[in-house]
Amino acid sequence: MYTIKEASARSGVGVPLLRAWERRYGVVAPTRTPSGYRLYDDDAIDRLRAMRQLIAHGWSAQQAAERVRDVDPRGIADLAESLETSEDAAPEADPASVRISAAEDVIARIVGAARRIDAGAMEAALDDAFSSARFEAVADRIVMPALREIGGAWERGEITVAGEHAASQAVLRRMAMAYEGAGVAGVAERPVLVGLGPGTRHEIGAFAFAVAARRAGLPVLYLGPDLPAESWRAAVVGRRARAAVIGVPTRADVRRATTVIRALRSPSGAHLIAVGGDAAARAAASTGVLALPEELTEAVTVLRQAIEDER
Repeated sequence: MYTIKEASARSGVGVPLLRAWERRYGVVAPTRTPSGYRLYDDDAIDRLRAMRQLIAHGWSAQQAAERVRDVDPRGIADLAESLETSEDAAPEADPASVRISAAEDVIARIVGAARRIDAGAMEAALDDAFSSARFEAVADRIVMPALREIGGAWERGEITVAGEHAASQAVLRRMAMAYEGAGVAGVAERPVLVGLGPGTRHEIGAFAFAVAARRAGLPVLYLGPDLPAESWRAAVVGRRARAAVIGVPTRADVRRATTVIRALRSPSGAHLIAVGGDAAARAAASTGVLALPEELTEAVTVLRQAIEDER
């Protein structure tokens, strides 16, 4: 039997994500010591490993949980082992689940939950969204449009700062789960660094790209928001990064991203620099770096090709 920390280390699933899968999907059911500590057996470790691998292959968390729950204890070890080297793609999502009409309903639920600062309704709406289709489609067609609508309502005084923050934090928690579920935290040498420049704090778009790129097999290390130019350079040089992707969500962030780009262009800096986000085209026009497309899957494809070209 293993403690939760030991189970995390053996399965490659972080403790917060492990608890979330246990609570939300019932993938594992640990026993408890008299003092209340969780204990996990080998079957639980195999189920966690299998779910992590399925998500890495593009399955939604809901699809992966259903697959893992369907396997009896005698077969789960074989499934976990086979997935370590498998290239099985995720099952096709129902196209109706991501049509605009369906997306608009979920967007309205997310916005309504933000207006009411209703955490339960927000979690339920995000659960339905992320269980309906692949991460990339949900992020592009539901999450980002919902957050833009919430931002507009906040500017008009229709949603409070608390409501806007509650929505953003709920989404960031989901991004963190997907990021961790797409691979073990320790990234190999020469990672792709993704983050934002100094003073840039609207990170959800950049984080979504980091998740999508990691799910596609790129060795992504997400650095987060508000990173000074000198820290960017230190990370690129210290990790011998194969690429640096800088989020530029607004026009105000173009100048901030430009300071990072200039720092990375100095000798021994990054060979491949890309920008993404609503204002990426402006930043690319003034610096000549690679501007990534808005859609996540296409953006990952363009970056992957640019990395191959660099090689």
